[in-house]
Amino acid sequence: MDREKVYRLLRLGLEKGASDIHFQVGYLPLYRFHGELVELRYKVLTREDTEEIVRVLLEGDGRAMETPFNELDLAFELPGEGRFRVNISRQRRCLNVVLRVIPLQIRTFEDLNLPSMLRQIAHLQRGYVLITGATGMGKSTTLATMLNEVNRERKAKIVTIEDPIEFVFTHDKSIITQREIGTDTGSFPDALRAALRQDPDVIMVGEMRDLETVDTSLKASETGHLVFSSIHTNDVASTITRLVSFFPTEEQPQVRVRLADNLKAVVSLRLLLNKKGDGRVPAVEIMRSTRTIQECIKDPARNAEITDYVARARSEGMQTFDQHVLDLLRANKISIETALAAASNPDDFRTRLALDGPVSGNDDHDEKVLDPFEIDSDERF
Repeated sequence: MDREKVYRLLRLGLEKGASDIHFQVGYLPLYRFHGELVELRYKVLTREDTEEIVRVLLEGDGRAMETPFNELDLAFELPGEGRFRVNISRQRRCLNVVLRVIPLQIRTFEDLNLPSMLRQIAHLQRGYVLITGATGMGKSTTLATMLNEVNRERKAKIVTIEDPIEFVFTHDKSIITQREIGTDTGSFPDALRAALRQDPDVIMVGEMRDLETVDTSLKASETGHLVFSSIHTNDVASTITRLVSFFPTEEQPQVRVRLADNLKAVVSLRLLLNKKGDGRVPAVEIMRSTRTIQECIKDPARNAEITDYVARARSEGMQTFDQHVLDLLRANKISIETALAAASNPDDFRTRLALDGPVSGNDDHDEKVLDPFEIDSDERF
């Protein structure tokens, strides 16, 4: 497999709108569309094929194939076409490659169907803002959109710390420094400590992975900076529990106080298949800091109350997953089946539907995802 064939496989993912591309020995190339993996009618990949794919990707990143590794994260770009976040790993002495597709253009809140409240959150001047969700639920894309809002509207210094760099920003009103773990700095904590000496207004940390990163990012928000980050949690309430759990038991009461004082918003994401079956729409849970929320964060016995308070505060821009899922259902953007599968509490959701009456336009079952590879791959390769 030569370089041009590798590029064609990557271009196909960009052209068809894939979110991820998988190359694994013994399998056809796999592309993920709207959460589902689809095979390309190409050929089963051999050990030599995946080694050549890795060689091309490493050359693009300026690295040598001969350098030993078992796992490796990097970014790769087809100039003028698209970028990819790449993970390379070994399985039974063979190389596997997974690429996350990253568009060159940063999309707007409207493009992504995100609630307008996220634009308001991006306009905060200081504090701690977390974007949460499972892998592939749009955390990086949402963070990029919020940072670009700062870039467009505010004269600020923005520092991003990523592993690897995904979206590449162009200076607008702000100036932006993007640092990559392993290439520009040793670790998230090292880069965070250095960032505090770089006169930043806004800091974006790619992911909360360990105690030191959480602690240092909290300190950054305590010193008057606006800090954005992401964490793999399913909803608002579990995010608080997860952050606190990084710390030793004896430190957790004080950590809860620090979080209550500095955590300004938590945005949790779930991508749902749309009504037509040809795309996905985000269901978004939003928590904003209020005095009541702060008291719930401080007291672990009241952590479970947070979701109830969020549900009662729609007038303040907050909403639970189930509230937003119901909005999407009533707007005819998703099916009843999708809504019930996504609801945090399906039984309560059914009760709410029964009380409110039938949802118009949702009595059909026409969801169908078309095969993205209807064109014979021989025409391309």
